[in-house]
Amino acid sequence: MALRVVGAGLPRTGTSSLRRALEHLLGGKCCHMSALPGHPFNLGAGWGSALAGKPTDWHGLMADYVAAVDWPASMFWRELRTAYPDALVLLSSRDSAQTWWESMNATVLPVAREALAPDWSEGRDLITLLERFTGTTAWDDPAVLMAAYERHNAAVRQAVPHLLDWQATDGWEPICRTLNVPVPAMPFPHTNRREDWG
Repeated sequence: MALRVVGAGLPRTGTSSLRRALEHLLGGKCCHMSALPGHPFNLGAGWGSALAGKPTDWHGLMADYVAAVDWPASMFWRELRTAYPDALVLLSSRDSAQTWWESMNATVLPVAREALAPDWSEGRDLITLLERFTGTTAWDDPAVLMAAYERHNAAVRQAVPHLLDWQATDGWEPICRTLNVPVPAMPFPHTNRREDWG
């Protein structure tokens, strides 16, 4: 099984909806943070190696998937693009860095902040992702995170000539057109909305 879609988009950019959509379109599993045992703090040895900058068997890590979206995979979009040169690179985004940060601050960041407690002992992969993403241990700062969001998206757009730049409001059509598959009759699966987090 070969990876057909490399999702370069960050968490809270419609990646849960994309996961469901791509699984429906491609008939296989999509790698997403929520699908990994032990998420978000213990992502397993393979992802642990990648986060530590060690050589990673990308084909082994992606062997069960037809697509990959969300962290941790989207943190390694360059490596996955190299490993799967024929895959579509899809950048999911929000309408602004501010909108993205507000969604992160209402959902992912409160979970990450739990791991900052002195007595925390349940792993720190989510913290490592945030530190790697921002380039600093001072990741819990709106300006730092929003600047990292802008840098990330700009880097993907600059590096990928045939990029699919997508937002959740775009729905099925751009994805189906680029993958050359029919548009399903069912509504696009909008899932994991901010109000669903509790």
